[in-house]
Amino acid sequence: MLEWLNAHIAYWHWLVLGLLLVTAEIFVSGFILFWFGLAALFMGVLLLAVGMPITAQLLLWAGLSVALVFLWLKFIKPNWKDRTTSGMAMEALTGQVGSVIESNIGKPRGRLRFPAPILGEDEWQFMSTSEIAIGERVTVVNISGNTLVVSPN
Repeated sequence: MLEWLNAHIAYWHWLVLGLLLVTAEIFVSGFILFWFGLAALFMGVLLLAVGMPITAQLLLWAGLSVALVFLWLKFIKPNWKDRTTSGMAMEALTGQVGSVIESNIGKPRGRLRFPAPILGEDEWQFMSTSEIAIGERVTVVNISGNTLVVSPN
């Protein structure tokens, strides 16, 4: 069996396996298959330059895969900032301070602007129990649909 594998496994088999694993990462969460795919791609490129038996290929691929996953989990992932606030709109917006750019005087809603985008937007519609003039600073206290509920500072 090993003789057959040695004779029939070529560099492009590793490249195809690597591409399949990297592509499979799109459908599987965890970011682990990516590293196994990267190791397989490395094996395909290495086999272009150096011939080796299938057992050495498998051992090298397994070792490199485990090393890459370890490096990812130990050093890269802990320093990777999760910049998404998807599903956390209330937590991301409550307490934020913005400036009114369109007053709510005489109407039910106005617009405010934050100094930096929050949840992908820097301008939001707001409502308040009090009338707020342009330029005043307000604090977000709640969310009602896509409209912020604010109170003046």
